[in-house]
Amino acid sequence: MVLTPKTYALTKKIYLLLLLLLLCQLLHAQLPAAPAPVVTTRILFVFDASQSMYGRWQSDMKLHIAQRILSRVLDSLKLVDNLELALRLYGHQKPFPPQDCDDTRLEVPFAPNNIAEIKNRLSTINPKGTTPIAYALSESQHDFPHCDHCRNIIVLITDGIEECGGDPCEVSRMLQQQGITLKPFVIGIGTGFSESLDCVGDFFPVSNEIDFNNALKVVIRQVLNATTAQVNLLDLDFRPTETNVNMTFQDHVSHKILHNYVHTFNSKGLPDTLALDPLVTYDITVHTIPPLRRDSITINAGKHNIIPFDAAQGLLSLQVGGNWRTLKNLQAIVRKHGSMETLNVQNFGATQKYLTGVYDLEVLTLPRLYIDSIVIRQSHTTLIEIPQPGILALRRYTDGYGNLLVERNNELELIYTLPQSKDQTENLLLLPGDYRIVYRSKWADKSFYTIEEPFTITSGKTTEIKLTR
Repeated sequence: MVLTPKTYALTKKIYLLLLLLLLCQLLHAQLPAAPAPVVTTRILFVFDASQSMYGRWQSDMKLHIAQRILSRVLDSLKLVDNLELALRLYGHQKPFPPQDCDDTRLEVPFAPNNIAEIKNRLSTINPKGTTPIAYALSESQHDFPHCDHCRNIIVLITDGIEECGGDPCEVSRMLQQQGITLKPFVIGIGTGFSESLDCVGDFFPVSNEIDFNNALKVVIRQVLNATTAQVNLLDLDFRPTETNVNMTFQDHVSHKILHNYVHTFNSKGLPDTLALDPLVTYDITVHTIPPLRRDSITINAGKHNIIPFDAAQGLLSLQVGGNWRTLKNLQAIVRKHGSMETLNVQNFGATQKYLTGVYDLEVLTLPRLYIDSIVIRQSHTTLIEIPQPGILALRRYTDGYGNLLVERNNELELIYTLPQSKDQTENLLLLPGDYRIVYRSKWADKSFYTIEEPFTITSGKTTEIKLTR
């Protein structure tokens, strides 16, 4: 072919455009994925500074022992990244008696690098008052500024029970349900009151200084240590061979959606490793069809956790005989056998995974086609093929009233009501079979003028009906 200057210029522009599109695709493919947001851990120490902290315990006053141990733990946190601390006291402002049940205050708010300030405030505590634990916990909800990527944790250190009639357990539930904090930790100095505060959070009763020191270290380790897990989607041989399924992780208490992952395998062919917060109790939904769910899943801190689901699956393929393209939008409702609950609406021409079991189909044809007791087997494709339909080409020239009925065993069943307003041409897809149209013009004033047109639909063919009266 001989290129004219005009043709050459046009061809050059087309090549340049194709080259530009190719470069854009290459650049897009090489762009790094957006980094995961950095999560900040925020720990609020709620410290008992009531009059009872002057009591003798082990080698010294309870106050002095708690000050020393907490200060040492704070020193160990100086180099921890993405960590903010705060200090709330109660029972330190008003002397007892009289009893002041509003005696609590945030002494050191959240901020990076404020450990020295917290230690300094701890060293100047002068216990005076009573023990309003519930009120102090309730007020702590205001201590956490809004943050989209923060873990909010309360560590309560106390030597006694609630003395103001409040309910610390109910307040703790409120804080968790509203997603303000994760489940608190409680370090109880002394013995005899674990039943009163065990429902507040993870309770650590300490009967001596060594227990106190170890308990506080365990709490911090659980808060900060990385914890991993894998979800095993098991086949019928209890092997984790299923994958590529969406999984939703929710906080069991607040019901907040925390993570959405699409299950995959790592380079070794094993379920991928996930980083999960060990302070959260999870509800996990695996979005198979039908979905699988497990509630109240606890994660062991500092360990690799395995979470199994029985998830054996097979495939259901829906096809139309003759592969007739006109039915590209045909769908079927999929239900568990014997149930009317819709599990899925599947397109014909598509293949979909389902858990192994027995299912029923309602094919959205005219008339409806019901196919029951379809067995889905593991790693097997079940093929359902329906007959190729035909087309009814209906011609009407007046408004009127009428119905389309299917005829089976000398019985008629209504499957479609014709619109009252005329439409000169209406095409309906019908399964092969015998039908009748019963119709009366809007202008006919006697039932005698009803038109009845029997006809047969054949696969792949068009049948024309004209309603002329």
